[in-house]
Amino acid sequence: MANPLRCWNCRQLLLLFLFLGTQWRAGAGQIRYSVLEELDKGSFVGNIAKDLGLEPRELAERGVRIVSRGRTQLFALNLGSGSLVTAGRIDREELCAQSARCLVSFNILVENKMKIYGVEVEIIDINDNFPRFKDEEVKVKVSENAATGTRLVLPFARDADVGVNSLQSYQLSSNIHFFLDEKSGTDGHKYPELVLEQPLDREKVAVHDLLLTALDGGDPVLSSTTHVRVMVLDANDNVPQFTQSEYRVSVPENIPVGTRLLTLTATDPDEGINGKLTYTFRNEEDKISETFQLDSNLGEISTVQSLDYEESRFYLMEVVAQDGGALLASAKVVVIVQDVNDNVPEMILTSLASSISEDCLPGTVIALFSIHDGDSGENGEIACSIPRNLPFKLEKSVDNYYHLLTTRTLDREEMSDYNITITVTDHGNPPLSTENHISLKVADINDNPPIFPHASYSTYIPENNPRGISIFSVTAHDPDSGNNAQVTYSLAKDTFQGTPLSSYVSINSDTGILYALGSFDYEQVRDLQLWVTASDSGDPPLSSNVSLILFVLDQNDNAPEILYPTLPTDGSTGVELAPRSAELGYLVTKVVAVDRDSGQNAWLSYRLLKASEPGLFAVGLHTGEVRTARALMDRDALKQSLVVVVQDHGQPPLSATVTLTVAVADNIPDVLADLGSFEPSANPDDSILTLYLVVAVAAVSCVFLAFVIVLLGVRVRRWYTSRLLQASGGGLASLPASHFVGVDGVQAFLQTYSHEVSLTADSRKSHLIFPQPNYADTLISQESCEKSEPLLIPEKINANKEPEVVQQGTSAL
Repeated sequence: MANPLRCWNCRQLLLLFLFLGTQWRAGAGQIRYSVLEELDKGSFVGNIAKDLGLEPRELAERGVRIVSRGRTQLFALNLGSGSLVTAGRIDREELCAQSARCLVSFNILVENKMKIYGVEVEIIDINDNFPRFKDEEVKVKVSENAATGTRLVLPFARDADVGVNSLQSYQLSSNIHFFLDEKSGTDGHKYPELVLEQPLDREKVAVHDLLLTALDGGDPVLSSTTHVRVMVLDANDNVPQFTQSEYRVSVPENIPVGTRLLTLTATDPDEGINGKLTYTFRNEEDKISETFQLDSNLGEISTVQSLDYEESRFYLMEVVAQDGGALLASAKVVVIVQDVNDNVPEMILTSLASSISEDCLPGTVIALFSIHDGDSGENGEIACSIPRNLPFKLEKSVDNYYHLLTTRTLDREEMSDYNITITVTDHGNPPLSTENHISLKVADINDNPPIFPHASYSTYIPENNPRGISIFSVTAHDPDSGNNAQVTYSLAKDTFQGTPLSSYVSINSDTGILYALGSFDYEQVRDLQLWVTASDSGDPPLSSNVSLILFVLDQNDNAPEILYPTLPTDGSTGVELAPRSAELGYLVTKVVAVDRDSGQNAWLSYRLLKASEPGLFAVGLHTGEVRTARALMDRDALKQSLVVVVQDHGQPPLSATVTLTVAVADNIPDVLADLGSFEPSANPDDSILTLYLVVAVAAVSCVFLAFVIVLLGVRVRRWYTSRLLQASGGGLASLPASHFVGVDGVQAFLQTYSHEVSLTADSRKSHLIFPQPNYADTLISQESCEKSEPLLIPEKINANKEPEVVQQGTSAL
């Protein structure tokens, strides 16, 4: 693009004509002119002779000359024409940078009159600078999962011109994924942003090449471009964010080199390298890089050379925070350089309330104070403030007096005292301030009941506990203070099984510790539900309740109780019968026991503690069933004594034992023959009586057997009758053994088939009866031991066990 200055000569006359009318005289010795920048040396600025009321020739005669204060002289006097002309080419951008108006002031001395005239020349900007990007190509990285509407910061262009000749707009090359948006900063600059319009897919297009054009408003329009390469990255889905979009800091011009001005803080919620941020300057000018230093890790900006208020009143820079995933955010930083203000404002406290009740109304006055600054003008204008997060405000009174007021009701439990910082700041450049601290205590009222940390409690205590033992401790907290926070504990009145709960437990009113007043028995009381009340000592007192469930834990304090077999009430010993024909696993009897405890303490196990013949019987571990461990043999003793122990699983375990007597026999005579040997009588007369009974039974059996033989001989011819008698007698071969026999007064019964025999030692009588056949097993109760029950008397059985004909009858012993 051609330099617009090439057409300057052709337009010079026209522009001069247009701007000749811009000169004027303002009276009171002040002369103002305006002139375009970049004019050739000697270009006309204004008719100084005319404005001074002199002829051109008088300029030299009167010693008219320009007086400056050491700066390079930009203008000169043409003594011949009486005009003020340029002393060389004037570059407005070099002279005034981005200032809206560029004014050059100097004085004209009329020496013969010793009179000074002030002259002010405004340098008018022309469109002689292109908008310029710092880099011809920039790379912008964006995650492929970026949401539609995501904004990407683009490099902005700088145009040294001002006004309409400065940067006006940006243009973006056509594409389907992005569009361009412009934002105007507080400094008046325009900043382009790339806005995502369509979702990205890195697997389809990894790089998007765009062209960004910057345009100014001059005539003709000047522009420049930069190549934007948009790199699509895989998922790093969190973009760094600055805490502020723009940072401003004001510093005095006399700060030492190396002073840290401010710290920029950006955050990235990602982890690892995607969350590690690096800070860099972006599009910085040489002046920025020569004056400031940015810590890439901490984001701290410090000076590397002295600041000069006269050289530059402010610095504008852009800082980029970029994470390891190439996502970045930018923030504007404005450093304002100010002159020195050497008087600190002061505050005088007139009246102060040291404490205030927490129920005071909003608008209550806390303090009265005045502020003063020894400076004058703008540096003497002062203002005061307090932190915004406090429930107070400042209200101006008369003159420089202020009231400190409450803005809402206070809560002592939320904040018991306040340290209020009142900051007094002047309007100097830079502003100076002083801080004054006011301590305020909030007086308590009883507005909070005691609070338990839990909605309910539960605890456990083993039964048989010692009396007076500590059970549990509850604690309630009252956020009030003093008496309002003193908590006392009590139990709500209630009953359990008709007895007041206060007879079971008590509570220490000061500590909240509960004690057992007695020993608990799990079998009677398994749990208690209590209500604990916590009350403070305020006026009026406040209280709260909490539920406490006390569970009693079972201890192994009950030994097993044997329900079967039970000991007879008449002092006799129960006997279990087992036939000699019993095979392996034959069920002889079953021991039944219970335990009043619960859980593991009530789990019972059975085992054989002692046996007269080991290995003959076995006891089920969990069932208590007594079974034969092998088949019975003829050599096995008729009487077997077993001791069975029943044990629970408590710690320590408790047990009970029972002694069983088992009679091994296949027929009644064997049982009766040894009946007296089952259990010896403690009375000698009872032993003799038993012997008589045995002899009598044997005699009756022999007589009955002889009677049967005679009867068979008489009726041998009656075949029909004898066959019926044989059929009825054949059942004796299958006669089962008795299940239970009582000695010293028969308490047992036999499984009845054709007839029964009942013997009692007390009545000295025997009854032989022939009832109907009964195949049911019947267990004779203890009461039957006192009755004269029938007992089966077997007939004589031959070797091949064929029955003989039996005649019914009754005989007395």
